[in-house]
Amino acid sequence: MRAFAVRDGRFVHAGSVEDAMALCGPSTEVVDARGLTVLPGLIDAHLHLTNLGLKLRQVNLDGVESPEALVDRVGAFARTSNDEWILGRGWDENCWPLQEFPSHHALSAAIPDRPVVLARVDGHAILANARALALAGVTATTSDPPGGRIVRDARGEPTGILIDNAEAFVYDRAPKPTHGQLVRAVRDAVAECNRWGITAVCEPGCGDEELAAQKALLESGDFSLRNYAMLHDEPSLIERHARAGIVEGAYGGRLWVRAIKLYSDGALGSRGAALLAPYSDDPQNSGLILTPRERIERVTENALRTGFQTCVHAIGDRANRMVLDAFESVLHRAGASQDPRLRIEHAQVIASEDIPRFAALGVIASVQTTHAVSDGPWVRARLGPDRIARAYPWRALLDAGTAIANGTDAPVEPANPARSFLAGIARNGADPSECMTRREAFASMTLGAAHAAFAENDIGSIAPGKYADFVLLDCDWMSATPEEIERTKVVATYFGGKRVY
Repeated sequence: MRAFAVRDGRFVHAGSVEDAMALCGPSTEVVDARGLTVLPGLIDAHLHLTNLGLKLRQVNLDGVESPEALVDRVGAFARTSNDEWILGRGWDENCWPLQEFPSHHALSAAIPDRPVVLARVDGHAILANARALALAGVTATTSDPPGGRIVRDARGEPTGILIDNAEAFVYDRAPKPTHGQLVRAVRDAVAECNRWGITAVCEPGCGDEELAAQKALLESGDFSLRNYAMLHDEPSLIERHARAGIVEGAYGGRLWVRAIKLYSDGALGSRGAALLAPYSDDPQNSGLILTPRERIERVTENALRTGFQTCVHAIGDRANRMVLDAFESVLHRAGASQDPRLRIEHAQVIASEDIPRFAALGVIASVQTTHAVSDGPWVRARLGPDRIARAYPWRALLDAGTAIANGTDAPVEPANPARSFLAGIARNGADPSECMTRREAFASMTLGAAHAAFAENDIGSIAPGKYADFVLLDCDWMSATPEEIERTKVVATYFGGKRVY
């Protein structure tokens, strides 16, 4: 293909320059890419759209190098902010000299009068100061909730670290973003996506408030993104949307609501991912199950009856096995007449005998290739030499026939698809036998991601009839060196045939 033509927001031709030019009229805009690489709009199969926008206006703790630096950065933010609660995200204790969770004491001394809540980079642990703990009623006598953990010191006092479901103690007391704040966050996030060449996302975890903010922008036309929204696991929310029915391509192909997001376990970084054997660097801990198998089966069964897709976060090998078992049980009862496209989000550590089950059950592995690189400095200590060989097993999944979709998991990682592509083909040198080919990595961010969202007929490639979403890059990913890919510049992003970046 050397040229394409767009009319009314969709591709109407993809082929020769001569045939494309024959479609030109007196008002046709002709764009000459002049040697740039033209790709279909990139699809992020796992991006927390609202949280990405919210993070852009919170304390940014990405790259903070020590607990002391964390306190300094939060203190500087607090001095210029009138926010009732100070919120931030991005710290990672694995990047600090001692590689240990911080305690709240220095933070509480620096900011004693306002509650402070700082999410770890993965969002699966938070650091709360004394004021926030007091408002939440978290004390030495507070029991760990199911699927959560309160980290305590030698005297049994909370250190301020709350893991997975224990985060709710504090978040339930924190003020929820207003509608205006959510609208602003979504607008910021859409612009950030377009800046990186992203024209469609799957957003894991949406409620009515997030959807209302998106609809406000959709109705004003200020939403240059196609969002495949997954509902939070809230029974009343799921029931309301099940009664209303699935939403497919509303607002001119900008909104889909036909999926439900569940969490089966936590994350490796905070040692909440559920493992079949204990953590190599924490022998008394095998992680957390956040949602029991029975709940996963019940939600999945109901979803199949109403046309919704089930997408379950599973990182550890115990969690992946539990979710596969749940899916297998439901599919056995439901029969093979449907196309459920069940998804496991992350699929990071998988027992060897469970890898063929993905393809056998038709389960999509929704991976985030950059995690293999970001986790690299510490993940071997978590898993040990045997399990690390089964971590991020993309080649094994592909060779077994598994459908793969790829995303960034922003704001956990930057919303930069070039990093995802590079991680998929190189893994920063870690276990290259599990790398994807360049074509496989590219497919995971285009047609593979579209397939995971039931949208392969609308997006994912430059073809007549599909939405005219495309991106111009200064780098040809199919031939460029890793260094060139890493420096990729997005020159322009087009959405529905209109330039949005």
